[in-house]
Amino acid sequence: MIFVAQGEHDGLSVLQILRNTLGLSGGMIKHIKFLDDGIMLNGSRVTVRAVVREGDILSVNTSDNHAENTIEGYDIPLRIVYEDGDIVIPDKSANMPTHPSHGHYDDTVANALAFRYRNAGEPYVFRPINRLDRDTTGLLIIARNRIAAARLAASMSERRIKKEYIAILDGVLKDDAGVIETYMRRTRESIIVREVCGREDGADYALTRYEVLLRSDKNTVVRAQPVTGRTHQLRVHFAHLGCPLVGDELYGSASEDICRHALHAAYISFPHPSTGTQMSFHAPLHSDMRDLMKKLFSEEVLKNEFEKEIRELGFENRKE
Repeated sequence: MIFVAQGEHDGLSVLQILRNTLGLSGGMIKHIKFLDDGIMLNGSRVTVRAVVREGDILSVNTSDNHAENTIEGYDIPLRIVYEDGDIVIPDKSANMPTHPSHGHYDDTVANALAFRYRNAGEPYVFRPINRLDRDTTGLLIIARNRIAAARLAASMSERRIKKEYIAILDGVLKDDAGVIETYMRRTRESIIVREVCGREDGADYALTRYEVLLRSDKNTVVRAQPVTGRTHQLRVHFAHLGCPLVGDELYGSASEDICRHALHAAYISFPHPSTGTQMSFHAPLHSDMRDLMKKLFSEEVLKNEFEKEIRELGFENRKE
């Protein structure tokens, strides 16, 4: 990270700029100040007590340390929608976990990115800002350094990161749009399954907004916005309405037409961690969900309604 001091910064200490201007936490500052090139002022290493003058160039090393790498890299296909020094936005495929867990140590997004960056000679620590279930396709935000991760985490907690999903439901929603507002908890019988419950100790508030894009006499296609980010939130919420996701064996039933639950993270928008610029990205439906659409809806309906709706969403990769 390069910072050029302006007139209002003249006479401030490096510590004041790191904390108040650049917004670095105490933990981050403690980490970088012990690196050989952690804090450089006009090309020379300095302590946080150094005084900055107008026009000075302050360089802060935000890169990860090789010693922090704990995930093995594997050469796994992974579509990258966007990438810069602070973030990478993958479009995750189905049957691909976000990070390693029991039974999945070498087939995850984390493994693919570890291979990508270590093969390029760059240190890399997996810092996911959002996560997707193994069989949910679509967009993830991954921070490439600890400062970006902290700023994006703050944006997440402030609900400045907006996510939209496309879901194909087994059942018909009557309302064209709606809000699902509940509390959720883990069931007593499972460490994985979640359920809707009353407001009680251990329950998490969950809020989802949705809009119907298309319906038939048996199925509904919705655009869903999880305002909160609870585990399995969309899957649980639509099952709660009596319309589980097609193919969701956990909250509904298996499908002969698709080998997973029909959920895709189609759109994400967030402030860039360094520039503050609002970034927005879209990932089109993967082929299995498009094939499912063709099986469930007539070609005429898809052409005249669904494709029109998708265009009207204005989804496109852009900087705002």
